[in-house]
This record gives sequence, structure tokens and C-alpha cells, in this order.
Amino acid sequence: MVPIRSVLARPVAAWMVSKRRQWERKPAEIQEYWFRKLLDSAQNTEFGRNHYFKDIRTQADFREAVPVRDYEALKPYVEKVTHGEPDILWPGKPLYFAKTSGTTSGIKYIPLSHESIGFHINGARDALLSYVHETGKSGFLDKKLIFLSGSPEMIVKHGIHVGRLSGIVNHHVPGYLRTNQLPSWETNCIDDWETKLDRIIDETLPQPMSLISGIPPWVQMYFDRIIARTGKQIKDVFPEFQLFVYGGVNFEPYRAKLFDSIGNKVDSIETYPASEGFIAYQDSQIHPGLLLLLNQGVYYEFIPAEEFFNENPTRVSIQDVEIGKNYAVIMNTNAGLWGYNIGDTVKFVSKDPYRLVVTGRIKHFISAFGEHVIGEEVEKAMQYAVERQPETRVVEFTVAPQVTPPEGGLPYHEWFVEFDQPPGDLTKFNDDVDRRLTELNVYYDDLITGSILRKLKITTLRKAAFIDYMKGQGKLGGQNKVPRLSNDRKIAEELKHFAE
Repeated sequence: MVPIRSVLARPVAAWMVSKRRQWERKPAEIQEYWFRKLLDSAQNTEFGRNHYFKDIRTQADFREAVPVRDYEALKPYVEKVTHGEPDILWPGKPLYFAKTSGTTSGIKYIPLSHESIGFHINGARDALLSYVHETGKSGFLDKKLIFLSGSPEMIVKHGIHVGRLSGIVNHHVPGYLRTNQLPSWETNCIDDWETKLDRIIDETLPQPMSLISGIPPWVQMYFDRIIARTGKQIKDVFPEFQLFVYGGVNFEPYRAKLFDSIGNKVDSIETYPASEGFIAYQDSQIHPGLLLLLNQGVYYEFIPAEEFFNENPTRVSIQDVEIGKNYAVIMNTNAGLWGYNIGDTVKFVSKDPYRLVVTGRIKHFISAFGEHVIGEEVEKAMQYAVERQPETRVVEFTVAPQVTPPEGGLPYHEWFVEFDQPPGDLTKFNDDVDRRLTELNVYYDDLITGSILRKLKITTLRKAAFIDYMKGQGKLGGQNKVPRLSNDRKIAEELKHFAE
């Protein structure tokens, strides 16, 4: 068979990268363009009239008129849209609602418009084309590709289709990839994750898999089931597997175990998709960070993380961000989200072009004692300890405060860790994690040295603990993930039942 896809991908990739570099060179101008276009498009909507869009002249005017909101604050408008009312947040009605789970909001319905859906699709496509252009590797496109995602089945709510984002995107996979995409449509529609996973394995085992995409913990579960069934490493089951595409969580805690399962190193591409928009992707195998997509129908604002909970926090545009500073991401989109806090924090590692890393969730932190420990810090501390005992393989972990220890004594941070292969010296591992965290967070260090907190404690969990926990919560598989940090003991108390 003539390798048509791989041959055609190279000139298409070169064209895409040349177009991208045009807006990369003028980030402030392209963001001003989207700022104007979004306001002009939505000025006659109910939201636009209520917030005087016709009178807004500058970005400063916009910030005066439009406060930062989370889903709960925007919900009165969203509910009107879900009841079928047109011209509320964006002209007309949305094409879809992406249904997501919120911690305080219950189910959230994020609108996707006719204008925005193409950017969701193009983001994933362009991530692959960037890889093709930089590396010259395109042969994977002529073999089988697997996307571990939610069900593509949808319901209709007042004329608007509702489903999981990954399932919605499944309806828009380009025709030239449909013929080599797995799993089959029928298998993808299975709701029960474990049944679905077994069926996916049935379909993929005989195939020349070259690309595997999904959230790392669920890809690891897929790999574990294959190894249990075949007794072989993934490289021997899929000798042509060469590219792993992932997003949704930091890859580092999963990297060692995942590559152990594979048996060799493969290239990887990190993406940053969200229901609110496709935000960024890894555009280089050489340079760190993810390229922020400034020409994707979104006007971005950033709030310094330390100011986020202030009454009037600073909101800056792209040209005013600083490298190395933690920001909450605020989005204004061509699906009608305005001043919308998506809950993520990021840190820029480059401004030419603008590349970032995701550092955590603005509300997922531990500050029971004023320490404000964030996701990036606990992941770096864990990585530090693993590097010092490289035989260690971490499956998953989460951290919570223990304010009133049942055994008495000073409070501490409790780390719930499931190991596939535990460290040879758990006490030293515990000390290494704690020492690195004190180096990364000065407030935590002050509390330790001031005898307000005692050293963190690792509670080891039995095998499959996190899978069983997620199963008990009805959140096994798909795009669901365990929060890395909690400021309370809700998750911790459930996980205590799985302690070794």
C-alpha cells in the first residue's frame, strides 16, 4: 500500500508551521484582534447588552465591565442557554454542550459554538503536524492510531447535542484518519470502562499500533491489562508504536512506570485541551513548554496566582506576563465564556514564542496552615525522591492535610501513594520528598522549622487502590482524574480504606 498519509503530511505540516509563525511573531496584535472580534460578535447578546460591550473601547474598559467569574457565577446565563434560549452568551445557540464534572457545581455544561468547534479539532491536528515538521517522522500516520476517550454518544437538550468533549471531538475526526482510528465506534460507545477496556484490547492486539493517545493513568491501565494478557512488554506487542500523545495531567509522575511497561522510549506530545478551548500543545521535542495558541478564537487574561483571591486582582494580557510567575488562566471565547476562570494555573517558560507549563489548579492546594503548597511543588518533590531511588515506580498519589492526628502530636501533610514498585528505603524516600518540598516552598519550610508542622507522612496504598477508589466514585476511565491536592480530608478518608 502506498503510504499516502505520511507523504502528504510533510508539505501540509510545513504550510501549517509557516502560517503559525505569522501570528507567533505578533502575539499582542493577534490577541487584540480576537478581543475586538469577540466583542463585536457578542455585543447584541444578552450578556453583551448587560455588560455594555458597545461602549468598551480598551482592554481596561473590558475589565471594568466584566468581572472574573467561575461556572457558578456564570450559571444563570448558562441555564438560559441550556433551556434553548438564543443570543444569551453568544449569537444563536451553541452547536454542543460539553458535559464536565465540577467539584462544587455538579455537572457543568460548557458551550461549544459553530465558530469554536473547529479550533478544538485543529489544535490536536496541529500538534501532530508540528511533530511531523520538526522530526520528519510521519510514518505513524499510515498505521493504526488509538484514542482512549469518552463515549461519542450524545443526548439532545432543547435542540443542542450534549456529550463529553472527547466524545464530541470523535464526531469530527477527519475522514483521512477514520479508516485507521481505533477503537471502533461501537466499542467507544461502551459506558463501563472495564468492559470497554477489554474490548479495546481485543480490537488493538492484532493491529500495527503506532500512536496511542489518552490520559496517562488510563493508558497505564490499558498497558497493564495487555501485559497481563500477553505476558509481553508493549514494545513486543506493538513493535511499531512510536508516539504517545497525552494531556490532562502532569506526565512526570507516570513517566518511569509507563516507559517500563513499554520497554523502550518513545516520543511523546503533550497537549492542553479543555472544554473551554484547545489552549496549548507541545510544538517541539527540543524546547520545553507548550505553545499557547493565541490565534484560536480566545482572548486570554492572566491573574498572578498570589492575587487571585484578592477583591480586585490584577488582570494582564499576554504581552505583560512574566516568565516564571504563576498565573490563573482567564478565558474569553468565541463560544460565549467571558472573564471565565477555568481553574488552572500556568507558568511561562518562554515569551518568544509564548510557551507555558501547567502548574496545577487554583483551588487545588494545601494551605491549612498558610503554606499554600501547589501541585507543581508536590510533583517536583515526588520526582526528586524517585530520581534518588530509581527502582521506584509510582502509580498515583494525592496529598491532604492531617490537622488533628489521631495518634496525637503535631499536624502534618499526609501523602497517599500507590507504588507499583516501592522504594528500597521508604524512610529515606519520605525524607527526600519532605526535604525537597521545604526547598520549593519557603512557607512550608518555615512551618517545619518553627515546629508548627512535623515532617510529611507517606501512607502506602495497596495495588489498584486508585482504580478501586475511582470505581467507587463512578468515575473510572475517560477524562476523570484524582486531584493531586486537597485542602480537606474528604478524599483522604476514602483512601484510608485502601492503606496497606
